[in-house]
Amino acid sequence: MHTGRMSQTSTERLREYLAQLPPQSQALLMREFERAIERGEDTIVATFVLEQLRKVVRGVEEDDPARPRTDDPARLVFRPLEPFLVDGNFPIRPGQIRRASLSPVWQWLIRDGAPEPAKEFEAALSNARESGTTGTIEPSLRKFQLAAATAIIKIVTPVPGDDKQRALARVGPPNVIEDLAPIGAVLQAREALETLNGKLPSYLRVFGESQVAAMIASLNVPSLQTPLLLPYAFSLIMQRLTAPWQIIRLALKMAASDDEIRVAATSYGVAVTIALHDLSFLAACLRTDIRRGQFDHVPEQLKSLHDGVRGLRTELDLRNDSSWGKQLASIRADISNSLQSEIDSVPGRVRRILRQRADKDISATAKIDMSEVEETASLIDFVAVCRTYASELAINEVTLRTYSDLQHYVEQSTEALVQSLRSGDAKARAYRQQQVTAAIRFCEVLFGSDYASLMSRAAENAVTGERKPARAGQK
Repeated sequence: MHTGRMSQTSTERLREYLAQLPPQSQALLMREFERAIERGEDTIVATFVLEQLRKVVRGVEEDDPARPRTDDPARLVFRPLEPFLVDGNFPIRPGQIRRASLSPVWQWLIRDGAPEPAKEFEAALSNARESGTTGTIEPSLRKFQLAAATAIIKIVTPVPGDDKQRALARVGPPNVIEDLAPIGAVLQAREALETLNGKLPSYLRVFGESQVAAMIASLNVPSLQTPLLLPYAFSLIMQRLTAPWQIIRLALKMAASDDEIRVAATSYGVAVTIALHDLSFLAACLRTDIRRGQFDHVPEQLKSLHDGVRGLRTELDLRNDSSWGKQLASIRADISNSLQSEIDSVPGRVRRILRQRADKDISATAKIDMSEVEETASLIDFVAVCRTYASELAINEVTLRTYSDLQHYVEQSTEALVQSLRSGDAKARAYRQQQVTAAIRFCEVLFGSDYASLMSRAAENAVTGERKPARAGQK
Protein backbone atom coordinates (compact mmCIF):
# COMPACT_ATOMS: atom_id res chain seq x y z
CA MET A 1 0.00 0.00 0.00
CA HIS A 2 1.29 3.45 -0.87
CA THR A 3 1.99 5.33 2.35
CA GLY A 4 0.35 8.48 1.01
CA ARG A 5 -2.97 6.61 0.93
CA MET A 6 -2.54 4.74 4.18
CA SER A 7 -5.76 5.02 6.13
CA GLN A 8 -5.94 6.73 9.49
CA THR A 9 -6.74 3.38 11.10
CA SER A 10 -3.68 1.72 9.57
CA THR A 11 -1.47 4.61 10.68
CA GLU A 12 -2.89 4.42 14.19
CA ARG A 13 -2.25 0.68 14.32
CA LEU A 14 1.33 1.25 13.20
CA ARG A 15 1.89 3.91 15.86
CA GLU A 16 0.30 1.72 18.54
CA TYR A 17 2.68 -1.09 17.61
CA LEU A 18 5.69 1.26 17.61
CA ALA A 19 4.64 2.75 20.96
CA GLN A 20 4.64 -0.65 22.70
CA LEU A 21 8.21 -1.40 21.64
CA PRO A 22 10.90 -0.97 24.31
CA PRO A 23 13.15 2.11 23.91
CA GLN A 24 16.12 0.03 22.76
CA SER A 25 14.09 -1.58 19.98
CA GLN A 26 12.70 1.81 18.93
CA ALA A 27 16.24 3.17 18.68
CA LEU A 28 17.39 0.11 16.71
CA LEU A 29 14.47 0.46 14.29
CA MET A 30 15.27 4.14 13.77
CA ARG A 31 18.85 3.32 12.98
CA GLU A 32 17.87 0.60 10.50
CA PHE A 33 15.32 2.80 8.69
CA GLU A 34 17.79 5.69 8.55
CA ARG A 35 20.33 3.32 6.98
CA ALA A 36 17.72 2.06 4.52
CA ILE A 37 16.98 5.65 3.44
CA GLU A 38 20.70 6.34 3.01
CA ARG A 39 21.00 3.24 0.81
CA GLY A 40 17.93 4.24 -1.21
CA GLU A 41 16.00 1.11 -0.24
CA ASP A 42 12.19 1.43 0.05
CA THR A 43 12.59 5.12 0.81
CA ILE A 44 8.86 5.91 0.74
CA VAL A 45 7.98 3.26 3.30
CA ALA A 46 11.12 3.84 5.39
CA THR A 47 10.56 7.61 5.53
CA PHE A 48 6.92 7.16 6.54
CA VAL A 49 7.64 4.63 9.30
CA LEU A 50 10.59 6.69 10.56
CA GLU A 51 8.39 9.78 10.79
CA GLN A 52 5.75 7.86 12.77
CA LEU A 53 8.40 6.37 15.04
CA ARG A 54 9.86 9.78 15.83
CA LYS A 55 6.40 11.11 16.62
CA VAL A 56 5.86 8.22 19.03
CA VAL A 57 9.20 8.79 20.76
CA ARG A 58 8.62 12.51 21.09
CA GLY A 59 4.97 12.13 22.07
CA VAL A 60 3.83 14.31 19.17
CA GLU A 61 0.15 13.99 18.24
CA GLU A 62 -0.91 13.57 14.63
CA ASP A 63 -2.98 16.74 14.67
CA ASP A 64 -0.41 19.00 16.35
CA PRO A 65 -0.44 22.43 14.67
CA ALA A 66 3.32 22.22 14.19
CA ARG A 67 4.98 24.01 11.33
CA PRO A 68 6.33 21.91 8.47
CA ARG A 69 9.68 20.48 9.42
CA THR A 70 11.46 22.25 6.57
CA ASP A 71 10.27 25.55 8.03
CA ASP A 72 11.33 24.72 11.58
CA PRO A 73 14.29 27.01 12.50
CA ALA A 74 15.61 24.57 15.13
CA ARG A 75 15.52 21.68 12.67
CA LEU A 76 17.40 23.67 10.05
CA VAL A 77 20.07 24.80 12.53
CA PHE A 78 20.52 21.33 14.03
CA ARG A 79 20.46 19.45 10.70
CA PRO A 80 24.24 18.69 10.89
CA LEU A 81 23.49 16.72 14.08
CA GLU A 82 20.99 14.35 12.42
CA PRO A 83 23.42 11.47 11.68
CA PHE A 84 24.38 11.33 15.36
CA LEU A 85 21.00 11.62 17.08
CA VAL A 86 19.68 8.72 19.15
CA ASP A 87 16.34 8.19 20.85
CA GLY A 88 15.40 6.13 23.86
CA ASN A 89 16.92 5.70 27.30
CA PHE A 90 19.94 3.53 26.53
CA PRO A 91 23.23 5.21 27.62
CA ILE A 92 24.94 7.03 24.78
CA ARG A 93 28.53 6.60 23.60
CA PRO A 94 31.09 8.97 22.04
CA GLY A 95 29.77 9.93 18.62
CA GLN A 96 26.12 10.12 19.68
CA ILE A 97 23.82 12.95 20.85
CA ARG A 98 20.43 12.57 22.52
CA ARG A 99 17.62 13.87 20.36
CA ALA A 100 15.81 14.90 23.55
CA SER A 101 18.61 17.42 24.26
CA LEU A 102 17.91 19.53 21.18
CA SER A 103 14.79 21.27 22.44
CA PRO A 104 16.26 22.58 25.74
CA VAL A 105 19.49 23.61 23.96
CA TRP A 106 17.47 25.49 21.35
CA GLN A 107 15.43 27.25 24.04
CA TRP A 108 18.63 28.26 25.82
CA LEU A 109 20.20 29.56 22.59
CA ILE A 110 17.30 31.83 21.68
CA ARG A 111 16.86 32.95 25.30
CA ASP A 112 20.40 33.34 26.70
CA GLY A 113 23.08 31.80 24.47
CA ALA A 114 22.76 33.70 21.19
CA PRO A 115 19.46 35.62 21.23
CA GLU A 116 20.41 38.33 18.71
CA PRO A 117 21.83 35.94 16.06
CA ALA A 118 18.74 33.79 16.61
CA LYS A 119 16.43 36.74 15.91
CA GLU A 120 18.40 37.63 12.79
CA PHE A 121 18.20 34.08 11.48
CA GLU A 122 14.47 33.71 12.17
CA ALA A 123 13.84 37.06 10.47
CA ALA A 124 15.87 35.95 7.42
CA LEU A 125 13.96 32.66 7.35
CA SER A 126 10.62 34.45 7.59
CA ASN A 127 11.54 36.82 4.76
CA ALA A 128 12.75 33.95 2.60
CA ARG A 129 9.49 32.04 3.15
CA GLU A 130 7.40 35.06 2.24
CA SER A 131 9.39 35.67 -0.94
CA GLY A 132 9.58 31.97 -1.80
CA THR A 133 13.36 31.98 -1.81
CA THR A 134 14.18 29.65 1.09
CA GLY A 135 17.23 28.44 -0.80
CA THR A 136 18.95 31.76 -0.09
CA ILE A 137 19.04 31.43 3.71
CA GLU A 138 22.30 29.43 3.81
CA PRO A 139 24.56 32.41 4.77
CA SER A 140 22.21 33.38 7.62
CA LEU A 141 21.90 29.76 8.71
CA ARG A 142 25.68 29.23 8.80
CA LYS A 143 26.20 32.51 10.66
CA PHE A 144 23.78 31.43 13.40
CA GLN A 145 25.28 27.92 13.61
CA LEU A 146 28.71 29.43 14.23
CA ALA A 147 27.25 31.85 16.78
CA ALA A 148 25.53 28.95 18.55
CA ALA A 149 28.79 26.97 18.55
CA THR A 150 30.68 29.93 20.01
CA ALA A 151 28.07 30.41 22.76
CA ILE A 152 28.14 26.71 23.64
CA ILE A 153 31.95 26.53 23.69
CA LYS A 154 32.03 29.61 25.93
CA ILE A 155 29.62 28.18 28.49
CA VAL A 156 31.26 24.74 28.67
CA THR A 157 34.87 26.03 28.84
CA PRO A 158 36.03 26.29 32.47
CA VAL A 159 37.26 29.71 33.57
CA PRO A 160 39.12 30.09 36.91
CA GLY A 161 36.93 31.85 39.47
CA ASP A 162 33.84 31.68 37.26
CA ASP A 163 30.92 29.62 38.56
CA LYS A 164 29.72 27.83 35.42
CA GLN A 165 27.32 25.52 37.21
CA ARG A 166 24.58 28.11 37.67
CA ALA A 167 24.77 29.11 34.00
CA LEU A 168 24.77 25.47 32.88
CA ALA A 169 21.78 24.71 35.09
CA ARG A 170 19.80 27.20 33.02
CA VAL A 171 20.40 25.06 29.93
CA GLY A 172 18.91 21.84 31.27
CA PRO A 173 19.48 18.67 33.32
CA PRO A 174 22.82 16.78 33.38
CA ASN A 175 22.05 14.73 30.25
CA VAL A 176 21.51 17.90 28.24
CA ILE A 177 24.65 19.51 29.64
CA GLU A 178 26.61 16.37 28.68
CA ASP A 179 25.44 16.87 25.07
CA LEU A 180 26.28 20.58 24.93
CA ALA A 181 29.98 20.35 23.99
CA PRO A 182 29.38 17.76 21.22
CA ILE A 183 26.53 19.87 19.78
CA GLY A 184 28.81 22.91 19.67
CA ALA A 185 31.70 20.96 18.17
CA VAL A 186 29.58 19.39 15.41
CA LEU A 187 27.99 22.73 14.49
CA GLN A 188 31.41 24.37 14.35
CA ALA A 189 32.92 21.59 12.19
CA ARG A 190 29.90 21.24 9.91
CA GLU A 191 31.88 21.74 6.68
CA ALA A 192 34.56 19.19 7.59
CA LEU A 193 31.97 16.55 8.54
CA GLU A 194 29.94 17.20 5.37
CA THR A 195 33.10 16.89 3.26
CA LEU A 196 33.94 13.58 4.92
CA ASN A 197 30.38 12.34 4.44
CA GLY A 198 30.54 13.27 0.76
CA LYS A 199 33.71 11.19 0.28
CA LEU A 200 32.20 8.06 1.80
CA PRO A 201 30.78 5.35 -0.46
CA SER A 202 27.09 4.67 0.03
CA TYR A 203 27.85 1.21 1.41
CA LEU A 204 31.06 -0.47 2.59
CA ARG A 205 30.56 -4.22 2.26
CA VAL A 206 34.32 -4.78 2.48
CA PHE A 207 36.56 -2.92 4.91
CA GLY A 208 39.99 -4.28 4.09
CA GLU A 209 43.44 -2.70 3.91
CA SER A 210 42.72 -0.39 0.97
CA GLN A 211 39.41 0.86 2.40
CA VAL A 212 40.98 1.43 5.84
CA ALA A 213 43.85 3.39 4.28
CA ALA A 214 41.39 5.52 2.28
CA MET A 215 39.34 6.27 5.40
CA ILE A 216 42.41 7.27 7.40
CA ALA A 217 43.42 9.62 4.59
CA SER A 218 39.93 11.17 4.56
CA LEU A 219 40.07 11.62 8.33
CA ASN A 220 43.40 13.46 8.13
CA VAL A 221 41.80 16.86 8.66
CA PRO A 222 42.89 18.89 11.72
CA SER A 223 39.35 19.86 12.74
CA LEU A 224 38.28 16.18 12.78
CA GLN A 225 41.26 14.96 14.77
CA THR A 226 40.15 16.37 18.13
CA PRO A 227 39.13 13.89 20.86
CA LEU A 228 35.64 15.40 20.84
CA LEU A 229 35.00 15.24 17.08
CA LEU A 230 36.80 12.07 16.00
CA PRO A 231 34.04 9.76 17.35
CA TYR A 232 31.49 11.62 15.21
CA ALA A 233 33.62 11.07 12.14
CA PHE A 234 33.80 7.37 13.09
CA SER A 235 30.00 7.29 13.44
CA LEU A 236 29.60 8.53 9.86
CA ILE A 237 31.86 5.73 8.64
CA MET A 238 30.12 3.08 10.77
CA GLN A 239 26.77 3.95 9.22
CA ARG A 240 28.16 2.80 5.86
CA LEU A 241 29.76 -0.42 7.13
CA THR A 242 28.02 -3.76 6.60
CA ALA A 243 29.77 -4.89 9.80
CA PRO A 244 30.01 -1.78 12.04
CA TRP A 245 32.37 -3.51 14.51
CA GLN A 246 35.06 -3.32 11.82
CA ILE A 247 35.56 0.34 12.76
CA ILE A 248 38.24 -1.02 15.15
CA ARG A 249 40.45 -1.64 12.11
CA LEU A 250 41.12 2.09 11.92
CA ALA A 251 42.55 1.96 15.45
CA LEU A 252 44.58 -1.16 14.71
CA LYS A 253 46.05 0.51 11.63
CA MET A 254 46.97 3.69 13.50
CA ALA A 255 48.58 1.69 16.33
CA ALA A 256 50.32 -0.64 13.84
CA SER A 257 49.57 -3.33 16.41
CA ASP A 258 46.79 -5.52 17.77
CA ASP A 259 47.98 -5.04 21.36
CA GLU A 260 45.20 -3.34 23.27
CA ILE A 261 47.59 -1.12 25.28
CA ARG A 262 49.12 0.28 22.11
CA VAL A 263 45.70 0.65 20.48
CA ALA A 264 44.27 2.45 23.53
CA ALA A 265 47.25 4.82 23.53
CA THR A 266 46.24 6.27 20.14
CA SER A 267 43.45 8.80 19.65
CA TYR A 268 41.76 6.22 17.41
CA GLY A 269 41.41 3.82 20.36
CA VAL A 270 37.95 5.28 20.96
CA ALA A 271 36.83 3.16 17.97
CA VAL A 272 37.09 0.07 20.19
CA THR A 273 35.03 1.75 22.92
CA ILE A 274 32.39 2.60 20.31
CA ALA A 275 32.30 -0.96 18.90
CA LEU A 276 31.93 -2.46 22.39
CA HIS A 277 29.13 -0.04 23.27
CA ASP A 278 27.20 -0.89 20.11
CA LEU A 279 27.55 -4.63 20.78
CA SER A 280 26.26 -4.03 24.31
CA PHE A 281 23.30 -2.11 22.91
CA LEU A 282 22.55 -4.90 20.44
CA ALA A 283 22.72 -7.46 23.27
CA ALA A 284 20.21 -5.36 25.24
CA CYS A 285 17.86 -5.28 22.23
CA LEU A 286 18.19 -9.06 21.87
CA ARG A 287 17.38 -9.54 25.56
CA THR A 288 14.31 -7.31 25.29
CA ASP A 289 13.01 -9.03 22.15
CA ILE A 290 13.44 -12.49 23.68
CA ARG A 291 11.69 -11.43 26.86
CA ARG A 292 8.76 -10.16 24.79
CA GLY A 293 8.63 -13.33 22.68
CA GLN A 294 9.53 -11.44 19.50
CA PHE A 295 11.93 -13.57 17.44
CA ASP A 296 11.65 -11.96 13.99
CA HIS A 297 14.94 -10.07 14.28
CA VAL A 298 16.78 -12.57 16.48
CA PRO A 299 18.68 -14.31 13.63
CA GLU A 300 20.06 -10.97 12.39
CA GLN A 301 20.88 -9.84 15.93
CA LEU A 302 22.65 -13.11 16.73
CA LYS A 303 24.69 -12.96 13.53
CA SER A 304 25.74 -9.37 14.22
CA LEU A 305 26.64 -10.21 17.83
CA HIS A 306 28.47 -13.38 16.84
CA ASP A 307 30.48 -11.63 14.12
CA GLY A 308 31.22 -8.64 16.36
CA VAL A 309 32.33 -10.68 19.37
CA ARG A 310 34.44 -12.98 17.21
CA GLY A 311 35.92 -10.02 15.33
CA LEU A 312 37.03 -8.24 18.50
CA ARG A 313 38.37 -11.45 20.04
CA THR A 314 40.40 -12.41 16.96
CA GLU A 315 41.60 -9.04 15.66
CA LEU A 316 42.41 -7.43 19.01
CA ASP A 317 44.73 -8.90 21.64
CA LEU A 318 42.57 -8.29 24.71
CA ARG A 319 43.57 -9.09 28.29
CA ASN A 320 40.92 -10.69 30.47
CA ASP A 321 41.49 -8.22 33.31
CA SER A 322 41.53 -5.05 31.18
CA SER A 323 38.59 -2.66 30.87
CA TRP A 324 37.90 -3.68 27.27
CA GLY A 325 38.41 -7.36 28.08
CA LYS A 326 35.93 -7.16 30.95
CA GLN A 327 33.42 -5.33 28.76
CA LEU A 328 33.57 -8.00 26.08
CA ALA A 329 33.26 -10.77 28.71
CA SER A 330 30.24 -8.99 30.17
CA ILE A 331 28.59 -8.77 26.73
CA ARG A 332 29.14 -12.49 26.14
CA ALA A 333 27.72 -13.32 29.58
CA ASP A 334 24.70 -11.09 28.95
CA ILE A 335 24.00 -12.80 25.62
CA SER A 336 24.55 -16.25 27.13
CA ASN A 337 22.17 -15.59 30.03
CA SER A 338 19.49 -14.17 27.74
CA LEU A 339 19.66 -17.13 25.39
CA GLN A 340 20.17 -19.96 27.86
CA SER A 341 16.99 -19.44 29.89
CA GLU A 342 14.92 -19.34 26.69
CA ILE A 343 16.67 -22.35 25.19
CA ASP A 344 16.09 -24.32 28.39
CA SER A 345 12.34 -23.67 28.19
CA VAL A 346 11.82 -25.10 24.69
CA PRO A 347 11.84 -28.87 25.39
CA GLY A 348 9.19 -28.44 28.10
CA ARG A 349 6.89 -26.58 25.72
CA VAL A 350 7.29 -29.27 23.07
CA ARG A 351 6.56 -32.04 25.59
CA ARG A 352 3.39 -30.33 26.83
CA ILE A 353 2.00 -30.37 23.28
CA LEU A 354 3.14 -33.83 22.15
CA ARG A 355 2.80 -35.77 25.41
CA GLN A 356 0.73 -38.89 24.84
CA ARG A 357 -2.24 -39.38 27.14
CA ALA A 358 -4.46 -42.33 27.83
CA ASP A 359 -7.82 -42.29 26.02
CA LYS A 360 -9.66 -41.78 29.31
CA ASP A 361 -7.69 -38.59 30.00
CA ILE A 362 -8.72 -36.94 26.71
CA SER A 363 -12.00 -35.04 26.96
CA ALA A 364 -14.38 -34.56 24.05
CA THR A 365 -13.57 -30.83 23.95
CA ALA A 366 -9.78 -31.22 24.22
CA LYS A 367 -7.99 -29.05 21.67
CA ILE A 368 -4.49 -27.88 20.91
CA ASP A 369 -3.97 -24.16 20.47
CA MET A 370 -2.37 -23.90 17.02
CA SER A 371 -1.04 -20.43 17.79
CA GLU A 372 0.94 -22.03 20.65
CA VAL A 373 2.20 -24.62 18.17
CA GLU A 374 3.48 -21.84 15.88
CA GLU A 375 5.10 -20.04 18.82
CA THR A 376 6.82 -23.28 19.84
CA ALA A 377 7.95 -23.89 16.23
CA SER A 378 9.49 -20.40 16.29
CA LEU A 379 11.31 -21.29 19.50
CA ILE A 380 12.65 -24.52 17.97
CA ASP A 381 13.90 -22.46 15.02
CA PHE A 382 15.41 -20.04 17.55
CA VAL A 383 17.39 -22.93 19.10
CA ALA A 384 18.55 -23.94 15.61
CA VAL A 385 19.76 -20.39 14.94
CA CYS A 386 21.53 -20.30 18.31
CA ARG A 387 23.30 -23.55 17.40
CA THR A 388 24.90 -21.78 14.42
CA TYR A 389 26.49 -19.13 16.66
CA ALA A 390 26.76 -21.11 19.90
CA SER A 391 30.54 -21.41 20.36
CA GLU A 392 31.33 -17.70 20.10
CA LEU A 393 28.40 -16.69 22.32
CA ALA A 394 29.28 -19.09 25.16
CA ILE A 395 26.14 -21.26 24.82
CA ASN A 396 27.67 -24.22 23.00
CA GLU A 397 26.90 -27.01 25.48
CA VAL A 398 23.30 -26.10 26.31
CA THR A 399 22.40 -25.40 22.68
CA LEU A 400 23.80 -28.61 21.24
CA ARG A 401 22.30 -30.70 24.05
CA THR A 402 18.88 -29.07 23.72
CA TYR A 403 18.80 -29.36 19.94
CA SER A 404 19.82 -33.02 20.07
CA ASP A 405 17.18 -33.73 22.74
CA LEU A 406 14.52 -31.99 20.64
CA GLN A 407 15.39 -34.00 17.54
CA HIS A 408 15.29 -37.29 19.47
CA TYR A 409 12.05 -36.50 21.32
CA VAL A 410 10.15 -35.07 18.33
CA GLU A 411 11.15 -37.96 16.06
CA GLN A 412 10.08 -40.61 18.58
CA SER A 413 6.89 -38.76 19.58
CA THR A 414 5.83 -38.21 15.97
CA GLU A 415 6.19 -41.88 15.10
CA ALA A 416 4.35 -42.94 18.29
CA LEU A 417 1.52 -40.46 17.66
CA VAL A 418 1.15 -41.63 14.05
CA GLN A 419 0.87 -45.23 15.27
CA SER A 420 -1.73 -44.17 17.85
CA LEU A 421 -4.03 -42.95 15.03
CA ARG A 422 -4.63 -46.60 14.09
CA SER A 423 -6.54 -47.29 17.30
CA GLY A 424 -8.43 -45.59 20.12
CA ASP A 425 -11.90 -44.07 20.23
CA ALA A 426 -13.04 -41.27 17.96
CA LYS A 427 -12.71 -38.42 20.45
CA ALA A 428 -9.16 -39.45 21.35
CA ARG A 429 -8.24 -39.83 17.69
CA ALA A 430 -9.41 -36.29 16.88
CA TYR A 431 -7.16 -34.87 19.60
CA ARG A 432 -4.24 -37.03 18.53
CA GLN A 433 -4.64 -35.84 14.94
CA GLN A 434 -4.09 -32.33 16.25
CA GLN A 435 -1.01 -33.56 18.09
CA VAL A 436 0.26 -35.19 14.89
CA THR A 437 -0.27 -31.92 13.00
CA ALA A 438 1.81 -30.14 15.65
CA ALA A 439 4.47 -32.84 15.58
CA ILE A 440 4.76 -32.63 11.79
CA ARG A 441 5.16 -28.85 12.06
CA PHE A 442 8.03 -29.40 14.52
CA CYS A 443 9.54 -32.02 12.17
CA GLU A 444 9.53 -29.46 9.39
CA VAL A 445 11.67 -27.11 11.50
CA LEU A 446 14.00 -29.80 12.83
CA PHE A 447 14.40 -32.13 9.84
CA GLY A 448 13.14 -30.28 6.78
CA SER A 449 10.07 -30.37 4.53
CA ASP A 450 10.83 -33.79 2.96
CA TYR A 451 10.82 -35.52 6.33
CA ALA A 452 7.66 -33.65 7.35
CA SER A 453 5.90 -34.70 4.11
CA LEU A 454 6.84 -38.32 4.68
CA MET A 455 5.39 -38.27 8.20
CA SER A 456 2.28 -36.50 6.91
CA ARG A 457 1.68 -39.30 4.39
CA ALA A 458 2.25 -41.88 7.11
CA ALA A 459 -0.37 -40.14 9.25
CA GLU A 460 -2.88 -40.14 6.36
CA ASN A 461 -2.27 -43.86 5.82
CA ALA A 462 -2.76 -44.53 9.52
CA VAL A 463 -6.12 -42.74 9.52
CA THR A 464 -7.38 -44.55 6.41
CA GLY A 465 -6.28 -47.87 7.86
CA GLU A 466 -3.52 -48.74 5.40
CA ARG A 467 -0.84 -50.75 7.16
CA LYS A 468 2.17 -48.98 5.71
CA PRO A 469 5.20 -48.43 7.96
CA ALA A 470 5.22 -45.07 9.74
CA ARG A 471 8.95 -44.79 10.40
CA ALA A 472 10.46 -41.86 8.54
CA GLY A 473 13.36 -43.91 7.24
CA GLN A 474 11.12 -46.40 5.44
CA LYS A 475 9.37 -45.72 2.16
